[in-house]
Amino acid sequence: MNYGISILFRAIPLAMAVFCFGYGAFIYGYGDAGNRLVAGPVVFSLGMICIALFCTAATIIRQIIHTYNEATKYVLPVVGYLAAVITIIGGICIFNGATTTSSFVAGHVITGVGFITACVATAATSSTRFSLIPANAKATGNEVPEGAFSIGQRRALVILAIVISCIAWIWAFVLLSNSHSHPAYFVAGHVMVGLACICTSLIALVATIARQVRNDYSEKERNKWPKLVLLMGSISFVWGIFVILADSGSANGTTGYIMLGLGLVCYSISSKVILLAKIWRREFKLANRIPMIPVLTALACLFLAAFVFELATVHADYFIPARVLVGLGAICFTLFSIVSILESGTSGKG
Repeated sequence: MNYGISILFRAIPLAMAVFCFGYGAFIYGYGDAGNRLVAGPVVFSLGMICIALFCTAATIIRQIIHTYNEATKYVLPVVGYLAAVITIIGGICIFNGATTTSSFVAGHVITGVGFITACVATAATSSTRFSLIPANAKATGNEVPEGAFSIGQRRALVILAIVISCIAWIWAFVLLSNSHSHPAYFVAGHVMVGLACICTSLIALVATIARQVRNDYSEKERNKWPKLVLLMGSISFVWGIFVILADSGSANGTTGYIMLGLGLVCYSISSKVILLAKIWRREFKLANRIPMIPVLTALACLFLAAFVFELATVHADYFIPARVLVGLGAICFTLFSIVSILESGTSGKG
């Protein structure tokens, strides 16, 4: 990877973050409808995921182009976790002080986005020793290389991602258990399920990177982790279709479109897990085609958003999912940058 391309791949997450921040602020400020009070802050918060993804991208790229140092080793993960903390606290403050349904839904969803940001920051932390993976992939033994994570550090990274995911799932089902009392619980609960699916998908990414860094990635895991991510994407996608078909006559049914987008984000994450699995100690000639997966999911989000925008011209209930799908498309495109970096760093061309 030459220096110019490295700048481009680092610029993509930042550009998508700026887009989410700008678009979210524009939605929020361009009117006073209740729908804007949900769509604007939620799209804005998606920019925090892009910031954490930038930290991951910069962590890996700097190791590939040999500009990594002790300062960036700690600063980049800290920035990712800081973005997560700000997002979670912001979401909690919004729904704690909620006086309207819009604030209640927005606060819970933003908190869930913060959980994803924390998982992405954990992926950035697990990538701080990414440079060991190419050498480990070419080795024949399972000796732990010098400078790798200790067994305790590896477990801590995976456990942190698992704990965050469990919190998201519990939060989702607590909201759903109260969905009979108010539609706001129904909407927030179903979206939180999709967000929990993404957090669970990121467990697979963190575990894959951390175990390959320690050179204890097993043959069984080559299939286990990609299947987990694809399962999470399918759960969110199928659940979303069910919500749309089961409750298409009300505002609740439009929540399914957001779940479809969240499922597409899971499929984008699968590209990273699949790539690392496929190139581990074997040649995979189609490795340079895997970055097309997040490109296709980004386009799917944007094309779906176009149809939902048309529905929104007739039914105001579609206003929120149309805008959120655009933000999720930006997340998918950011993941294209990450998987392209991984492909470059593990192909031996970097």
